[in-house]
Amino acid sequence: NGAVTNAKMAANSVDSDQYIDGSIDTVHLSDDVITYAKLGTEFTSTEPLGSVSTSATLNFATDQVFTATMTADTDFVFSNANIGMTKDLILTGDFEPSFPVGTKQIAGTYDGTVSNFIQIVAVANGDYWLSVSQAQ
Repeated sequence: NGAVTNAKMAANSVDSDQYIDGSIDTVHLSDDVITYAKLGTEFTSTEPLGSVSTSATLNFATDQVFTATMTADTDFVFSNANIGMTKDLILTGDFEPSFPVGTKQIAGTYDGTVSNFIQIVAVANGDYWLSVSQAQ
């Protein structure tokens, strides 16, 4: 009947040049084929913000880990946060950090005399949960 079947195709004979947009979906992906190397930079890279004062933006679409040293009280802003994203901020500086309205600090207290690990979870649009701990 002229039909092309899996049995008639050589192994690895179809590559991305033959796919049409939208032809690959989660149903057609094998389990465990998405590797760390295939993740976007927003889940694999570090953004050293350097010295910050007054305000600083954590762009959830660009990096996973942010590092900063406050040189004055600093208002942190979150941009491009999508539900379920979790980001890490390594923060130092003996000043007061503040976070956007809708941020709930659920654990820990910031200590400006040591390095602080701050984890932020986007729970819903404008709803962030934040926990703070220090390096020992």
